[in-house]
Amino acid sequence: MSDSENTKGHGESVPEDPDHSAQDSTGTERSEGGEGLTVDDILDTPQSQDAQAGDTQAADAASSQDDAAPAGESAAQKLADERLEDLRRLQAEFVNFKNRTAREKDQLRDFVSGEMITALLPVLDDVDAARKAGDLEDGPFAAIATKLEDALGKKGLTRIGEVGEVFDPTVHEAVLQQPTDEVEPDHVSMVLRSGFRVGARVVRAAQVAVATKP
Repeated sequence: MSDSENTKGHGESVPEDPDHSAQDSTGTERSEGGEGLTVDDILDTPQSQDAQAGDTQAADAASSQDDAAPAGESAAQKLADERLEDLRRLQAEFVNFKNRTAREKDQLRDFVSGEMITALLPVLDDVDAARKAGDLEDGPFAAIATKLEDALGKKGLTRIGEVGEVFDPTVHEAVLQQPTDEVEPDHVSMVLRSGFRVGARVVRAAQVAVATKP
C-alpha cells in the first residue's frame, strides 16, 4: 500500500455525530442547540395550563371546606333553636292542660256535691222549720241536725238569703214586695225559704220578700 493511501486512511478526520450531545469543560451536558439548564432556569419556567388549572381546583376545594364549616354550624344552631322552641311550646301546653284539669276537677267536685246536697234540701228545710218552731233547741235531734249542717258545710255548702242583703236576682227569687221602713228599698226584708250554694254553684235560689217604700 502507498504512503498516500495510508495518509488518507489515517489523516482524514471523522465527522462528528450531529445527534451526540456536547459536554463543556465541567462535564455538564448541553442540549442540541443551546446551553445546559440550571436550577434557576427550572424554577423560573412558567407553569403549563394544566398545572395552573390543578392549582386553581385545589384552592377552590380548600375554600369550599372553609365555607362548609360555618354553614354546618349555622344549620346545627338553627335545628337546636327549633327543638328548644318545640320544648317550650310543649311545656306551655302541659301547664295549660294541668290547670284546665285542676279546674275541671274542682267543677266536677262541686257538681257532685251539689247533686248530693240537692237531694238533702227537703231535710234541710225540715231542720229549718223545726228550729224556727223551737223544736231543735235541745236534745239528740238538735245535735244530729247540727252535725249534718257542719258536715255539709265542710263540703262547701253555704246558705243564701239574709234579711238586709241587697236583692240579687242571680241568687234571690223575689216572691213578694213588702212596704217597710225597717229595711232599705230593694233589700231583702224577709226570707221565706233559704237558698244554698256549693262553691260557686247556686243549687237553689232563696225565696225572699223585697222591701219597698211604704
